[in-house]
Formats: sequence, structure tokens, C-alpha cells
Amino acid sequence: MSHFVKLAVLTLGTLTAALSFGAVNAATPDSPPSVVVKYSDQDLSTASGVNEVYRRIVRASKQVCPEASFHDLSLQRKVAECRDQAVARAIRQIDNSQLAALYASHSKNS
Repeated sequence: MSHFVKLAVLTLGTLTAALSFGAVNAATPDSPPSVVVKYSDQDLSTASGVNEVYRRIVRASKQVCPEASFHDLSLQRKVAECRDQAVARAIRQIDNSQLAALYASHSKNS
């Protein structure tokens, strides 16, 4: 059995967001902040594995789009949108139907 590790990279959607939230991983204006999420095909072969990969992606989105002050509702909405976009982009990049279905069910409940 091959344990080939694949990567999903979560990045910020816009340069404006990168400037608003500061740098993660010493990003430059040419490379927005990003976090690598490692997974393998074997991880996506079970429901528990799919759930774990999803949790890793969500956790990474919180690193790419850090918390905003609880006093600034506008910035809180931008952070939530940034995280949603980062997760959606990673899910599309991985292209796994079970992972996409899990993401869709979580998106409906948000």
C-alpha cells in the first residue's frame, strides 16, 4: 500500500485580506499567507479519515485567517468569509466526493 502524501494549500483570497490580517508564514505581497494540509488517499477512504482531513482544513483556515477583535463586527465577517473561501478552495483542490459532501453539510448548518 502506498502512503503517498498529498497536499492541499489554503491561501487567502485577496491581497486586501492578507494586509488586513497580517502575515502567516512570512508571506510577501506576491505570495499570500498559506498553510499546507497533508493527507493521503488512504485518509479519504473512510468516514473517520474524511472527518479528520476536514478538521485539518478547518484548523488551517484559522491559521490563514486569524481571529479578529470581537469588537469589530465588520472584520469578524471578513474573517469568517476568508475562512469559508479558504476551506472551499481546499475542498475543490482535493476533489473528493465524500469530503465535498461533508463540507456541503457543514455549510448548510452555518
